[in-house]
Amino acid sequence: MVFSSLTFLCVFFPMVFIIYYLIPSFRAKNYLLIISSLLFYAYGEPVCVLLMIGSSAMNYMYGRLLEKMQRRKLVLTLAVLTNFFTLGFFKYADMLIDTWNHLTGLQVPLLQVRLPIGISFFTFQALSYVVDVYRRQVKAQENFGKMLLYISFFPQLIAGPIVKYHDIEQQISRRVCDAGDIAAGMRRFIVGLSKKVLLSNVAAVAADAVFAADLAKVNALSAWLGAVAYLFQIYFDFSGYSDMAIGLGHMFGFTFQENFIYPYISCNVQEFWRRWHISLSTWFKEYLYIPLGGNRKGTVRTYINKLIVFFCTGLWHGANWTFVVWGLYHGAFLLLEGILPVKKLPKVLGHIYTLLAVCVGFVIFRADTLYQGFAMIGKMFTGWSFEPEMMSFALRQMNPLFWLVMVICVIASTPVKNSLKKLCGRHGKDRNVLMAPYSYVCSIVLLVLCMLSLSSGTYNPFIYFRF
Repeated sequence: MVFSSLTFLCVFFPMVFIIYYLIPSFRAKNYLLIISSLLFYAYGEPVCVLLMIGSSAMNYMYGRLLEKMQRRKLVLTLAVLTNFFTLGFFKYADMLIDTWNHLTGLQVPLLQVRLPIGISFFTFQALSYVVDVYRRQVKAQENFGKMLLYISFFPQLIAGPIVKYHDIEQQISRRVCDAGDIAAGMRRFIVGLSKKVLLSNVAAVAADAVFAADLAKVNALSAWLGAVAYLFQIYFDFSGYSDMAIGLGHMFGFTFQENFIYPYISCNVQEFWRRWHISLSTWFKEYLYIPLGGNRKGTVRTYINKLIVFFCTGLWHGANWTFVVWGLYHGAFLLLEGILPVKKLPKVLGHIYTLLAVCVGFVIFRADTLYQGFAMIGKMFTGWSFEPEMMSFALRQMNPLFWLVMVICVIASTPVKNSLKKLCGRHGKDRNVLMAPYSYVCSIVLLVLCMLSLSSGTYNPFIYFRF
């Protein structure tokens, strides 16, 4: 387990932040961030921190070899194979053994290797560096410390967003941050923390209750309640962490790209993936889809390439066939939208279609097994039984706090903030100046509410910690 949220908020981050701005030397600032990041990871993964350092050293070496050797494709191939072998061993070995046992009836013992937190994130970051050097988009990093900082930087180390090397190369060596940047970063961090603690954690109570219940107790009402609760839980959980990482990065002078842009307002699944987990979808586009040929080799090949990408997208999320099926499910919708005129639907129908498709898909994503996932979907559409026990279970989840949070989630899933900014803009700069103090007051109130909630001692890890 990484630092508890209260320890991070009250001890670790304030100490790092204060020391960072007391140190005059830029090189010393980088070393402080490296040491802090390693301590942050080692607190929960004391052994696995060696794996992360080893991964950084290995890819640093591959980058240097790519600039010195003539057989560059061989070096790139070795880099890709060793990175994927490392990821596969720690993340997928037991999944493959378990699948083999089910297919053959054998009893090959599982390796039961502990999954290092965030291994998918830092492995993909390292691969982006190697490929960027191979493509000559960037020069190989000569300073191992800077390479280690890129891989280990604590705000986005364990749950993203995936930061591509060419996006951050200059910032590792040179960055500037003033008081305004720090204030904006802090507000962004508090917004992300509030999404997780005040919204996602409440939605998680209902979602976890439904998915943990005996299917005999679940009817259509409770099944939809669990599905919608998880729809909001995963969005505010993951986008909340991304906001926190972007905000913290901003406070140290780093600018990370947005990872979510209101995905639930999408009118089709293709648009959804342009707005959801942008760092992952763009990574697969740049480093898998385009190298496979993209859409340049005919319609059939394009469809195959998309299915490969979404198979890998699903598999990236976890060592369970539920994730693979979820990925292929989304891939199938993208193929469908390439054949049928879905984009010509009226906006309202497009929104309904997309939310329905995404919500049903997340049921498979959340389920422990494929059987549970499909059974839950079956309950959503055919579970029209309203026996007292079933209704009692459903109604227990729908307390006043749940309904309040659901209303807030619906509003917060839309760009209402952008509309308010435009409204203030129409009334001139004076209105914006007057609104600024209120934003700070709201941030302080949200931070206090989050700390009060966290002080209850309930441990609610981010969903993407396990990826």
